[in-house]
Amino acid sequence: MIRLDDVQVFVQAVEAGSFSAAARQLNTTPALASRAVQRLEKALNVRLFLRSTRSMQLSECGHRYLPHARTVLQAVMSGKSALDAAQSEISGSLRISAPSDIGRNILQPWLDAFQTQHPKICLQLGLSDRPADLRRLPLDAAIRYGVPNDPNLIAHPLARDNRRALCASPTYLQRHGTPLTPDDLRKHNCLRYVWGEQIHEHWSFHTPRGVESVNVTGDRISDDADVVRRWAVDGYGLVYKSSIDVSPDLHAGRLIQLFPSAYGEPAPLNFVVAHRSLLTPAVQRLRDFLRERVKELQQLAPGTKQRDHSPDRGL
Repeated sequence: MIRLDDVQVFVQAVEAGSFSAAARQLNTTPALASRAVQRLEKALNVRLFLRSTRSMQLSECGHRYLPHARTVLQAVMSGKSALDAAQSEISGSLRISAPSDIGRNILQPWLDAFQTQHPKICLQLGLSDRPADLRRLPLDAAIRYGVPNDPNLIAHPLARDNRRALCASPTYLQRHGTPLTPDDLRKHNCLRYVWGEQIHEHWSFHTPRGVESVNVTGDRISDDADVVRRWAVDGYGLVYKSSIDVSPDLHAGRLIQLFPSAYGEPAPLNFVVAHRSLLTPAVQRLRDFLRERVKELQQLAPGTKQRDHSPDRGL
């Protein structure tokens, strides 16, 4: 008989990278965590980990079993959330952090709708293009692009397959022409923003020839990515941002996507919490609400601009 708590220890050990780290997060001891995984291995009649005195890594069977284990735990959590939702209305405060652009132009109206559905919730939204420290700040969750650097943070995907999109306004393209390859960006005014402590000026594209990277230049930089998007809409240059951020502009025709969507650099969007204990019914309800809204937005994504160009110049 497979015990659910053994499955949870297995998944936590994979995410934490060790039995000792998993044990700390689950408020147990490394010995009990190791014993739980051994019990699971015995029930499955396979080795889930390859262990040595210095390292621990997933076996081939472990890799195969991991997504199913996660599905089981998610199903149990979702079932409990459904019961909690049916039994009581959520209330209290929700403190959320998000990047500037998606926060102002995408997340804000979604949060308005969420609060209309749950009027007992008090929302506190912080916007910044510097990643918030979830372990030090009083936050319930953060909306973040990319995989968290801290492996102990828990990231729930909102848009796993999201990518960046290279865009420009119709007026800019009329004045300066349309870039056909990544190398053409060297001749264009590229609008850059600061993420954390770094200027995002190393732009990479996944073309049929492989990953092509360009160090771009331009006459405008901001530590607010929403300002950079607005500059692009106003015709001042090219912008390379998450396709979610520019989706309303693409739909309205204010921006045109220049390269095929598949060429964009991956930019997965995640709902991040510092610890499983923070997954309260209110936080889970918000996570599921945002996941559905992102899915609807992506289903409405417009196609890229179609262009005629010669094979040796084209992407």
